[in-house]
Amino acid sequence: MGKIIFTAPDTQEKIEFFCLEQTRINNQNYLLVTEDEDDDAEAYILKETFSEGEEAVYEMVEDEEELEAVGKIFAELMEDVDLEYQI
Repeated sequence: MGKIIFTAPDTQEKIEFFCLEQTRINNQNYLLVTEDEDDDAEAYILKETFSEGEEAVYEMVEDEEELEAVGKIFAELMEDVDLEYQI
């Protein structure tokens, strides 16, 4: 899917992520992203909170139940990847 630029809301720091996968659950868009394409890199789940045209606003999923549920979906979509959940 390519790269996306994420702007941290508290610091306004721009972070470049590689998008590994995306999914839509209950009309909600989610992205599985990582800063590095290494096999052992940390991945994050982002949830779309707003979109207009080509611009979208995402936030990190921090709710433990939501993180686990969406993580299971991504694990099924990416069979060859082992996901561990942390908040």
